[in-house]
Amino acid sequence: MADTKSHKRHFLKTYFKERKQVGALAPSSRFLVKKMCKKIDFNHVKNIIELGPGTGVFTKEILKRANTDTKIFVFELNEDFYNLLKGKFTDDRIILLNRSAEHIEDILAEYGVEKVDAILSSLPLAVIPSEIKKNILDSAYSVLKKGGIYVQYQYTLNAKKLLEQRFGKLKLSFTALNVPPAFIYRGIK
Repeated sequence: MADTKSHKRHFLKTYFKERKQVGALAPSSRFLVKKMCKKIDFNHVKNIIELGPGTGVFTKEILKRANTDTKIFVFELNEDFYNLLKGKFTDDRIILLNRSAEHIEDILAEYGVEKVDAILSSLPLAVIPSEIKKNILDSAYSVLKKGGIYVQYQYTLNAKKLLEQRFGKLKLSFTALNVPPAFIYRGIK
């Protein structure tokens, strides 16, 4: 319990310090985490990318669900969150990166990975500058294998059109049990 309170305080402090990188006042709820992870068939995932893990609530759930040989590429640009995650997760399946998701293709190539099975994103698309956001989504789409899944949550429907430009028709769901309530987008390549 103390660990959870500490992470919430850390998250809130980072939110006020780095508003361009952190899009929420609190970490995602367990309800949102479970609902998003349920969209991915972890039995068949060999390589997965997590974008914007923050304090690691999704990372923790991904680790629970992923196979023992799954590679989990975790992109966290915020230095405070990156350092927190580095101290929190020691699992060999995680490849923690303090680099921009704009360069997913080059980074995966460094690890000998061409395509991934799934991408789970917590990136605050509403606050990311347009050109960077476009580059990230283009890179994410290009590394996703055919039939691969992209799962993203947002607090509004503003990203729908942007994601549809890459993934076509999206499946949309909603969870009220999050602060704030969140929309979940699911696209398949």
